[in-house]
This record gives sequence, structure tokens and C-alpha cells, in this order.
Amino acid sequence: MNDPNIDDVERGRRRTSVLRRARGRRMTFAHGRGLRLGALSVAAVGALVVGLIGAAPAALADDYPSWDDVQAAKANEAAAGAETTRVQGLISGLTQRSADAKAAAEQAGNEYFAAQQALFAAAQRATDLQAQADTQKKTADDSANRAGQVAAQLSRTGGDNTSMQLFFSGSKSNADQLLQRLGQMDRLLAGTQAVYDKALVEKNTAKAVSDQAVVARTERDRLDKVAQDKLQKAQAASKAADAALADEQTHLGQLQAQLAALQDTTAKTVAGYQAGEAARAAAAAAAAAAAEAARQAAAAAAASGGGGGGGGGGGSGPGNGWVRPYGGWQSSGYGPRVPDCNANGCSSSFHYGVDLADGRCGSPIYAAHDGVVTYAGYNGGYGNYIRLDNGGGIGTGYAHIEPGGFNVSWGDWVSAGQVIAYSGNTGGSFGCHLHFEVYQGSQGAINPIIFMENRGVDMS
Repeated sequence: MNDPNIDDVERGRRRTSVLRRARGRRMTFAHGRGLRLGALSVAAVGALVVGLIGAAPAALADDYPSWDDVQAAKANEAAAGAETTRVQGLISGLTQRSADAKAAAEQAGNEYFAAQQALFAAAQRATDLQAQADTQKKTADDSANRAGQVAAQLSRTGGDNTSMQLFFSGSKSNADQLLQRLGQMDRLLAGTQAVYDKALVEKNTAKAVSDQAVVARTERDRLDKVAQDKLQKAQAASKAADAALADEQTHLGQLQAQLAALQDTTAKTVAGYQAGEAARAAAAAAAAAAAEAARQAAAAAAASGGGGGGGGGGGSGPGNGWVRPYGGWQSSGYGPRVPDCNANGCSSSFHYGVDLADGRCGSPIYAAHDGVVTYAGYNGGYGNYIRLDNGGGIGTGYAHIEPGGFNVSWGDWVSAGQVIAYSGNTGGSFGCHLHFEVYQGSQGAINPIIFMENRGVDMS
């Protein structure tokens, strides 16, 4: 409904604010596929949606003054004072709510990151213990087979009556042979005992390691549920922070201009302040459009092969539906490593992904496969981070995205090679690059280099 007391600039601002908030809660349906939510259950999705709506900042419901309200208040000193106090309160509340929402999102992101890393470590331990259990079982089986062979040999020896014949023959030579045979049997029995003892130890060791592997898998599954819970809470907090920031960006400039108008005792008119605010908004929109155009141009150049040194451009690759997620070269592989440290802390001693770098920030990051966005927001040491569910129990993660570098939102369906973000240096990073991970079912983070190479994508 159009309010005749609201001018075109104000009406446009409110419409923009509504559209931004609507985008924050949208769920995308594409090509008749419907929304796919991967690892999130239906119940979890419902809880997350409720959380996103419930987490919207109170500022969204504030009754912001129009320029007509400011004009009317300036006509009366008492009214101007009251309106000034109200606008100051709105500015204070707006900025405080945005700061609080950002802090809450960072806290939730840190908790998600910690839960995620704990899950990865537990999954790695479970995998390692299972491999040890499999090896130990084979060793135990080999020992048992050797013990069986000795038992069979002993049985054959025990069934031989030559020793008794020698004993009753009475000749010295036969007695010597008997003593020799009995000595051989003693040594055989002693060797048999050693084989049986070793087989028993191997069997007990195999069972102990197998039991440890079961315990490790149970802990892994528990931590998986914890990580899923933290993911949902972090995503809800991230959406609330985005909504609060959008609200601040939409209204703060106008409120500040209105406050200046209320406090101004010169002949400058409200219309002048209003025009200045409109010019500021237009300049901001033009700058945003220019930045987006530059990003699109960079993405197009990289997609055509102009942006990838070393390992070649990202966003394209051979078949199987998988593509290289970034240009440049491999700067760090998967597995154990010596941590790097600086004033902000140290890197992990185990690298759960692969780092791809091209020497600059702002380069396009591509979806490695079709999928749905199951997380887009701050994630502790990963900084700004996107997680995709690529189907079939496979997921991919994209970390250290630059501030404001998200090109997709939670729930979006993306296609292989689509630009989903831009590289940065957020989180526990030591330079602009993409940290890329692959997740496979309950195995946690697996080696992405081998995974991608098995699908024909070179990650060198």
C-alpha cells in the first residue's frame, strides 16, 4: 500500500529493505529439482527456518521517521527535541543490534568450526584404528594358521609308533635313536607352545584394536551430530547478522541525515538534506554496481582461461560433472604438516584440504559440482566459508572467502563451474587463497587431491 506521505526515495529504500530480507530467507527451486538439503534432515531444516525468522533483529519492526515527520518536527522546538531524541535512540539501537548480531554470528561460527575440526579428527582416528584392526586381524589369522599347521604336524608325529618299537627292541643303537627322537619331540613341543602363545597374543591384540575402532566410530558419530547442530545454529546466527547489517545499511545514513537536519539551526532545508541523502545512496549503488561488474568480468576472464596460472583456470574441466574450483597452483596439500605461525596464531598440524592460490584476492571461486548450499557464513578458522551438498553422500567446502565475497546464499542450488564466491584472507589464513575440502559420508574430510584426480580434475 502506498503512503502519500512517503516520497519516492523513501519508498524505494523500504522496498529494497523488504527485498533484501526476503532474499535472506528464500529457498531456491531450479529446473524442477526442488530444494535439496543434503545432510540436513527435514526436521532440522524446519528448525533452522524457524530460527532464521525468529532471529531477525527487532530493528526490522522499528517505525523509522519519514522526511515529512522531520519537516513537521522542525516547526516546533519541543517536537524537534523529542524527534531528535527518538532518532538518536534509533541510531544507537540500530548500530548496537548490528554489532550484537555480528558478535553472536562470530561466536556461533567459532563453535561450528571447533565442532567441525573435532569431527574431522575423530573420523581420522576411527579410519586409522580400523586400518590397524584390519592389519592386526590379518596378522592374527596368519598366526592361527601357523599354529594349525604345527598341530597337524604334531598329530602326525604322535600317531607314529616307531618310537615305541625302538623302545622295546632292547639294542643300544635303537635306544640311541629313541633318545634322539624323544629329544626332537621335546623341541617340537616347545616350538609348538611358542607358536600357540604368539597366536593367542595376536588374537587378543586384534580384538583390542577392533574394540577401540568401534569406540572411535561411536565418538565420531556423536561428534557428527554435534557438528550438525552447531552448523544450523551458526547459519541462523549468520542470517540474523546479515539481516541486521542490511537494516543498518538501509536506514543508518538516512537517520543520520535526519538527525543533522533536526539539529541544524541554519536556513538549510530538509529538502536539501534529503537530496544529499539521495545522492549518497545513488553513489553507493553505482559503486556496488561497478564492483559487481568488475567481479563478473574477472569471473568471465578466468572461465575463459585468462585467470589461471600454474594449474590452469578454474571453473572448467573434463567430464564426470566435476570441475576445478579455483585457478592458480597448489600451495599446500592434504595431510600432516609443520604449522605456520604469525601474530594471529598458528595453522593446524593436519591439513584437511588443499590450498589453491593465484597470488591475489578477489579471484572467482567455482562450485566443484552441482549441489545445494548448506552453509554460507563465518566459520572460525575458515573465515568466510561455503559448504555444498553435492549429492551421493559427498560434500565440498570453500574457505577464506573475502569480506562480502559471497555470491550465493543458504538454500541456493548451484551448478558445476558457477561462481559462488571470491577468494580472500579471512580466518586463520596466511595469504589470499582458496582452502578446498571434500567430505564423504561418515569419513569426514578426505583427501581432495586424490578424490578430484580420480574424477579427471588436476589439482596440481
